[in-house]
Amino acid sequence: MVPKRHFHEESNSLEVPVQESKRRYTHEERNSLEVPVQESKRRYTLATAVREVMRGLSMQELLSRLEPLLRKVIREEVEREILLYLQSSPRPSFNQIEPSGSRGWQLHFINKLPDTLFTGSWIEAEDSRPVQIVIRSANSNNIITSGPLSSFKIEILVLDGDFGTDEKEDWTDKEFDVSVIREREGRRPLVTGDLIITLRDGVGYLGNITFTDNSSWIRSRKFRLGARAVQNTCSEERIREARSGAFIVKDHRGELYRKHHPPSFSDEIWRLERIGKDGVFHSRLAANGINTVQDFLRLLVTAPSVLRNILGSGMSNKTWKTIIQHARACVLDDKLYMYYSAMQSVGLLFNSIYKVIGVTFDGQNYQSLDNLTTSHMVRVFHPKLTPAV
Repeated sequence: MVPKRHFHEESNSLEVPVQESKRRYTHEERNSLEVPVQESKRRYTLATAVREVMRGLSMQELLSRLEPLLRKVIREEVEREILLYLQSSPRPSFNQIEPSGSRGWQLHFINKLPDTLFTGSWIEAEDSRPVQIVIRSANSNNIITSGPLSSFKIEILVLDGDFGTDEKEDWTDKEFDVSVIREREGRRPLVTGDLIITLRDGVGYLGNITFTDNSSWIRSRKFRLGARAVQNTCSEERIREARSGAFIVKDHRGELYRKHHPPSFSDEIWRLERIGKDGVFHSRLAANGINTVQDFLRLLVTAPSVLRNILGSGMSNKTWKTIIQHARACVLDDKLYMYYSAMQSVGLLFNSIYKVIGVTFDGQNYQSLDNLTTSHMVRVFHPKLTPAV
């Protein structure tokens, strides 16, 4: 009786797939049969499949078991071949796989944006002119002024300030797309206004576009403007997107205290770089009657050491140089001052910040200081002459 019962168990194991059996085998029985049970986590391999063929599985059962294995093997091989191709390619990243089509045409920002913009203010170029965008040839940089490519719609986007820090002059569509910055959750659109521009003769201008949020909440703390074609005019040609320089966007309330570039004569002294409104340097200058950029420049020309002493030892030489450089960027007016010494028979011509720009010895003809002889220089600067204003 015992051998018969044993034979019955073996015949069941050959005729019925293990997965459908409700009986649990012992550890020793699993090893002897070499058939994976439902609870087993052993990997299904080709060797296992061959053993099951030997056990009498039908072809349909074999195919159903081999299909997942073959799919996995094929997928792994395809991925391996793609990786090998990319490693041998000049563009080793999935993000850099270019779709078909050339990049023979480029959108390009002509003028530079300011280093700092403010929310609520129109976006203008550094020289306060409208921001200009053109379509140009990638080979010659010539603007495309005729044909279908000279007139199409482009959209204005906001990009991460880090996009382009690698100084690459070309990028993929995917690289551009992932750099687009959207508004923060619960906020208004990041930029508002005329975000769709139509190029005319290859040229377009930004209209009334403003930022609604500052740039402090992203890692780079800077934005860029981007521009891309709404749709390509020619399916065979791909147009590279435009990318502006990076800039900071501050809240509008900061505009009240922003520095002017360039400063003007009438600007209050705190409009200069490194001089804060109501700060220590501002207070020291005001206490000595230096309230405007013009006051600052005049003392800088006539008595620079006095000006430096007013600001005190708390100002580093680096800060001093920064202030001086910014002040000298001021555009001078056309006012001139003249001082004539009858005793020395010398007349001096000064500009609006009291810098000598000409000398006369006959009261009529003026010449530059650079053209003076040594004897003439002695007459001009000894005794010391000062402007009569």
